[in-house]
Amino acid sequence: MTDAIDTAKPGKSGRGPAFWGISFGLAMAVLAALRIADIVGEKAGFAIMLGCSLLLIPLFRSANRAARRGGCASPAVLRYNRGMGVSSIAYVLGLGTAIWAYNHQQDPGVWTYGLALLPVLPIFGMIWTMGRYLVEETDEYLKYRVVVAALIGLGGLLSIASLWGFLETFELVPHVPGWAAVPVWAIGMGLGQFWIKARGQ
Repeated sequence: MTDAIDTAKPGKSGRGPAFWGISFGLAMAVLAALRIADIVGEKAGFAIMLGCSLLLIPLFRSANRAARRGGCASPAVLRYNRGMGVSSIAYVLGLGTAIWAYNHQQDPGVWTYGLALLPVLPIFGMIWTMGRYLVEETDEYLKYRVVVAALIGLGGLLSIASLWGFLETFELVPHVPGWAAVPVWAIGMGLGQFWIKARGQ
């Protein structure tokens, strides 16, 4: 997602990646709040989550348009955006499906391991996509931007996880499942891309 988050005006091609990324994040946050408050039931919540995941399609399409407008639409960038898009959608759908199926299983068994793998396999896809991009990208500047954004996301994740872990140790906050690491890192990487763009790097 080298230029996946582009704060420039989208022009005739439609809304930019920032719009779709923020829309997806807000939609998922509102859904989480409605589920926690028990305003929306489990079935309706799952259906809404599926709808929210559709926002990822225009997000990654607009990311490719932004890359083309910015003159950095190398074949590696386009493959990266496509791979991350497919993996992200698979992750959201896999996570929702796994949680829903687990909550409705009658007799937990070996197949529960398969449920746990549904959201994990797309994460492997994200990691493979990023590694492939770093190997295939020949433009060192574009590669630098991805690495810096990824490190910003990683730094944010480590900071938040450490802070929350100590607060949890002293029983000041509730437990957060480990799978929350991926969304936190992705949000941090997106913010890192905003920061890089704002600095004109």
